[in-house]
Amino acid sequence: MRSAIGMDVDAPPRLVFELARDVERWPDLLPHYLRVHVAAREAAGGVIAQMVAVRTFVPAIGLGLPVAWRARAWAEPEAVRLRFRHLGGATAGMDVTWRIEPAGSGCRVTIEHDFRPRLPLWGLLVDRLFVRPIAGRTLKTFRAIAEAAVRSDGAATANTTT
Repeated sequence: MRSAIGMDVDAPPRLVFELARDVERWPDLLPHYLRVHVAAREAAGGVIAQMVAVRTFVPAIGLGLPVAWRARAWAEPEAVRLRFRHLGGATAGMDVTWRIEPAGSGCRVTIEHDFRPRLPLWGLLVDRLFVRPIAGRTLKTFRAIAEAAVRSDGAATANTTT
C-alpha cells in the first residue's frame, strides 16, 4: 500500500528540513509526540529510535491512543529529504520519505508511505486509522512552527529597518 499526504508551507524548504530533521526534538516541538528514545546512532548521522505518538480520537477531551514503533531515521540534506524505515511495531517494514520541495514563495512537504504487510487490508486499516492522522498532525504542527518563524523573522527585520 502506497499513500501520501502533503501540504504547502509558507516557509523556505531548508527551514522546514532543519526543523524536522532532528527526531529527538520532536517531543519538544510536537504536542502529540510523547517520546523519542534514541537506541543507537549511526556513523553517517542516522539513528535507531523508539517513537511514541498519540493518535487523537476526540480532541475536545484529549482522548487518544498511544502508538509506538521503532524506526531507523536519517536525513538526506542534499535532496532536502528525510527518510524512515520502520523496524518494529504495527508498521514494521514501512518506508517513509519526506520530500520538501520549493513551491511558490515557500515549499510543498509530502510524506510518502510505502507499506506492504502480508495482509493488504491491515495496511489500509493502519494507514487510514493511524498513519495518516498522525502524519497529518505532524505536518500541520511543523507548518505552524515554520510559518511562525518566518513571520517572527520578518517582523524583527521590519522593526530593525525602520
